[in-house]
Amino acid sequence: MTLRYGCVNRHRAGRSEGTLMLDLPDIPREGFVTAQEYVYARLRHAVMIGAVQPETTLTIRGLADCMGISPTPIREALRRLGSERAIEMLGNRRISIPEMTPERFAEIVSLRRALEGHAARRALPYVSDRLIEELAGIDGRMDAHVRSGDMEALTTSNHAFHRLLYTANPHQRVLPAIESVWLQLGPFQRQLIREVGRFYLVDRHKEILDALRARCAATLVEAIENDIRDGIERAGEAALSGPRGAAISG
Repeated sequence: MTLRYGCVNRHRAGRSEGTLMLDLPDIPREGFVTAQEYVYARLRHAVMIGAVQPETTLTIRGLADCMGISPTPIREALRRLGSERAIEMLGNRRISIPEMTPERFAEIVSLRRALEGHAARRALPYVSDRLIEELAGIDGRMDAHVRSGDMEALTTSNHAFHRLLYTANPHQRVLPAIESVWLQLGPFQRQLIREVGRFYLVDRHKEILDALRARCAATLVEAIENDIRDGIERAGEAALSGPRGAAISG
């Protein structure tokens, strides 16, 4: 469920300041020992699914008011997100979602291909038929989200699909690095998500599932790379190559 707060924050577009209403998705409170952990998880989720747009500038006080909590856990959560390169800490207790540039995008996407190809290859020996069924179930839900136009649920399910596959490897250590990449891509990817259909003409998740059933590592890595290419890389390159925002808003 998404709680919609009437929190007004400053949005910087490089020329002038306007205002936006921050729509901060909620997550279940159960399972978090401290308020600090809950705040970090909730803000991290919001950035990862693109609930906050690139170049949005927020304040610690504004976020604290939005979440109904003191600034202290907000400050610590933001420090952690900064270390993951998800946000930029500015002066006067302000925080910004970094602008996406062609150079930054190319570097992040290249890193994502390398990390996720590695993670998939290493996970393959541990993938069971039952796990493949679970992945197919998530993929089916993603198809339903596409039909209903629920982009937030689509993004969350896509992360769940990849996370479940990579964590099949009980010895994996790469997921934190992968999630750091997802964090850096999340706000920009949310802007592109309705454009992806122009490029995502083949269901790459079906190819991933087929490669898992065949137990073929080379085909699996190729399917992962194609999923990243069609799922964000081509749309992102198109958006960043023309006039700013033309490919997103046009």
